[in-house]
Amino acid sequence: MMRKLLLILALSLVALPASAQNANGAGADKRSADRAAAVPPRVNRAARAVYLQNSEAEIRDRINAGSIGLAAGLLEGAPLRFATEISRVVNEGGKVKVLPIVTRGPTENVNDLLYLKGVDVAIINSDSLDEYRAQVPEIENRIVHVMNLFPSELHIFARPEINTLADLAGKKVNFNTQGTAAAYSGPLIFSRLGIEVEKTFVPHPVALEQMRKGETAAVVFVTSKPVDAFVKRKWDEGFKFLPAPFGPGLIDYYIPASLTSADYPALIPAGQTVETIAVPTVLVAYNWKPGSPRHDRVTAFVNELFGKLDELRVSGFDPKWKDADPYASVPGLQRLKAADSWRDSHQIANRIMRP
Repeated sequence: MMRKLLLILALSLVALPASAQNANGAGADKRSADRAAAVPPRVNRAARAVYLQNSEAEIRDRINAGSIGLAAGLLEGAPLRFATEISRVVNEGGKVKVLPIVTRGPTENVNDLLYLKGVDVAIINSDSLDEYRAQVPEIENRIVHVMNLFPSELHIFARPEINTLADLAGKKVNFNTQGTAAAYSGPLIFSRLGIEVEKTFVPHPVALEQMRKGETAAVVFVTSKPVDAFVKRKWDEGFKFLPAPFGPGLIDYYIPASLTSADYPALIPAGQTVETIAVPTVLVAYNWKPGSPRHDRVTAFVNELFGKLDELRVSGFDPKWKDADPYASVPGLQRLKAADSWRDSHQIANRIMRP
């Protein structure tokens, strides 16, 4: 009986279709291949590591080739807001990647542009160059002007008993923390106006409380209007903005400006204005050697930014973009060649299009 069973089994195997036998063979081959893939020979592991390294290097090089470091300012300041909006529109093109950098402010940004690795462009106040011209030889050859962004208005906010700038002489006036626009431009403007005060440099929220208590006579802001501290907070009657006259001693770095009831309806009566001074806030670049990779990056950045200015001037972006001027100049600074080329081409195009 056993012999018959063995004979039947043998005949069944002989009669098995060739396709089934091939299928079983293919399955075995696949399992062997899977095992080989799971534990590849040493040479394959080495080759794979080289491939991955090369791929990552290509990605790293591609990203860095278009990256621009933009020294902006403090978290609460207008320069960082502008830098963020620049990155929003410029990065969309995919050619340039703008990296806004939080810094101590537009004055310190000159230092960052000159010495901090990875910084190609910066937002500065025009008068911050006054100090550096004495400290940095030939600074005008190391920094070039790209465009004017917006004016930073001087706000001198005083207690009820203070009515004029002259009343502040010898009294305590706060200029915000060191490194900010107010801490640099404020004392410089006061000096040029001939007003000697006791200068303090504490955070503005602290100084405003001190002023409310009578410990400080005034606080000085140098920033884009309107300022939330004067719009959202309620101030007792008599607290006011002091007018600051624009004169010959200010024409090198500053421009005339005004604060209006539209800016501060709770502090300036309807229809009235307070004359003041503004510091142009400008976009500058490091003057990289023509033909160098970083010079090419900055050129690409400027072309992308200037091509997107109309987008930045629509609703949804800071209203001050309407004041941005790619045609303006800054005393003592040469223009970046890419900015000059764009300006010249558009001036020609505008002349052609005129009827």
